[in-house]
Amino acid sequence: MEDLHKQFLALENSHLAPVARESNQNMAEILDNDFFEFGISGGICQRADFDGSYDLPEDDYRVSRFEVKPLGPEAVLTMYLLENRTTGIWSHRSSVWKKRENGWKLLFHQGTKTDGFKKWE
Repeated sequence: MEDLHKQFLALENSHLAPVARESNQNMAEILDNDFFEFGISGGICQRADFDGSYDLPEDDYRVSRFEVKPLGPEAVLTMYLLENRTTGIWSHRSSVWKKRENGWKLLFHQGTKTDGFKKWE
């Protein structure tokens, strides 16, 4: 389980990293073709949004309380608390990663604003 934890923590950090967020092409390589997101703002985005000029903030993020839940041999749920150190906003995050021929891809992501101290049981 330790290896799974490290692997998916690295994957989560990959789409939060400034190098990924500075280019839609970089993000598109991480996202599944069927990617869908409910953002912290309440907005919705899909994989096709990254074919144009979809802007993502290159903020400084910190992941904590990271958990991994296998959903089967080819799908994983991750849950964590995200601190945006640039804006001071905290959010609960969840992602579903899907194993594809070319590696793990981010299929679904959701962010829900929080005060930073609540934890799911």
